[in-house]
Amino acid sequence: MNVGVAHSEVNPNTRVMNSRGMWLTYALAVGMLHIVLLSIPFFSVPVAWTLTNVIHNLGMYVFLHAVKGTPFETPDQGKARLLTHWEQLDYGVQFTSSRKFFTISPIILYFLTSFYTKYDPTHFILNTASLLTVLIPKLPQLHGVRIFGINKY
Repeated sequence: MNVGVAHSEVNPNTRVMNSRGMWLTYALAVGMLHIVLLSIPFFSVPVAWTLTNVIHNLGMYVFLHAVKGTPFETPDQGKARLLTHWEQLDYGVQFTSSRKFFTISPIILYFLTSFYTKYDPTHFILNTASLLTVLIPKLPQLHGVRIFGINKY
């Protein structure tokens, strides 16, 4: 008897980003992070925007591209434990609405951050490096690729 595996999905981890209200919750969480950072008295507006962008991208990188496996028991004979959440998303199908949303959202945040920091060179370099760390792993050519063997096991 398998207790706790009464779900209809082969891997429920793949459908969580498509669930109702997930995109709104995501956007509200990023907005709340920014409001909290703006409320800290000794942070200027450009610093708060840069921190919002960097913290968002760091969290997105860890959650989507570094952590592998699934918290659910899956009947796929261990295939999901070798994949990151991004690789499991929509069963690996490229260019779905969820993948597009989670690719465009850091770009929009980057544009907002660049505008509100007035394209200051220091902030611009930090934000660009942060953006590249979350955009490069999302490329279809890097699906399942482990560069230099990082995160192989």
